[in-house]
Amino acid sequence: MVNEKKDFNAMMNNNKDMPKIQIVKDEKTIKKYGGTKMFFAPPIYYNELMKKVPKGKLMTVSQMREYLAKENDADFTDPMTAGIFVNIVAWASSQRTTDITPYWRTLKSDGELNAKYPEGIELQKSLLEKEGHTIILKGTKNKKYYVKDFKNSLIEL
Repeated sequence: MVNEKKDFNAMMNNNKDMPKIQIVKDEKTIKKYGGTKMFFAPPIYYNELMKKVPKGKLMTVSQMREYLAKENDADFTDPMTAGIFVNIVAWASSQRTTDITPYWRTLKSDGELNAKYPEGIELQKSLLEKEGHTIILKGTKNKKYYVKDFKNSLIEL
């Protein structure tokens, strides 16, 4: 199901005031992420990284965040916008018929599939299985799907 209400490609290409670095003063945040320099990457940066993942390979959101922080001389990349922008990239790709971004190859940091992607877990699960990955279910009440041994398929950025 394509979300017709929003133009995700316009959202993906709107850099607003990014890229930028913000200095964080909150002690909890500094302790959690290991520094004060928080990088904000625009959605198109995530699209470019997601396009680098070849068939049969995978990448995690945390890999992208670490890479973007390092490349931009920051301590960490904002986790909130990263999650939002990865989803925008996925929906933008689903609204195009050409120049598809293989968003389904990008997993949550622990190898979990992303229920917020187009058509939820089912489409991502199906596309990953077609590329040779085994999907496993964990939990009984709070069911979550993961790529089995996902770390063996991660690309290096």
